Amino acid sequence: MFTGLVEELGKVVSIDTTHQGANIKINCNKVIKNASIGDSIATNGVCLTVTQVTSNSFTANIMNESLNVSTLKFLKIGDLVNLEKSVTLQSFLGGHLVTGDVDCFGKIISIKNDGFAIKYTVEIPEDFMKYIVFKGRVTLDGASLTVATLTKTNFTVSIIPHTQENITLGSKKVGDFINVETDLIGKYVEKMLLSKISTNEKPKSALSKNFLAENGFF
Repeated sequence: MFTGLVEELGKVVSIDTTHQGANIKINCNKVIKNASIGDSIATNGVCLTVTQVTSNSFTANIMNESLNVSTLKFLKIGDLVNLEKSVTLQSFLGGHLVTGDVDCFGKIISIKNDGFAIKYTVEIPEDFMKYIVFKGRVTLDGASLTVATLTKTNFTVSIIPHTQENITLGSKKVGDFINVETDLIGKYVEKMLLSKISTNEKPKSALSKNFLAENGFF
């Protein structure tokens, strides 16, 4: 589990892709402090397991599923990536709950200045837009951001200069792709509601006082 608060930018120093997946090595400093083999590090929002760690780098495997649904398959040597080590019970939860399981990758379709901030509009498959909520949180390349506007096929986030300098989004251009993880809570609520609706019933409102009580909300 992660918070979406990027700890540092790492640099890809090697990436070897085969039909079995990929091996990636990333130079960094902060996230490898006290890191061990088997630890989880979110890399552009994708949860990767450390297979080797040195004083200034870590190595991880990337399975084909992660390559298929994320932008990691587009990485090249020298690219910068957002890094965050998994949270502990002592961690400061300043973003939101992030799993590191990317839902899809989106495409940046607009970048506009708004005072000292910059607004990025990201287009994603329509099936995932139902999980994007106005003024809710969305994870882009592992960074927890607030949704400023949304339509049926896209949404906008706004980032301040400090954020621009410390995550990869600040250096991206129109047409670039970015990893998207939607809000975890929305997926569970949808699953719970759908499980209560019989396939033979007309889907009315499954949300009731009894339903909330049965599922521990009271």
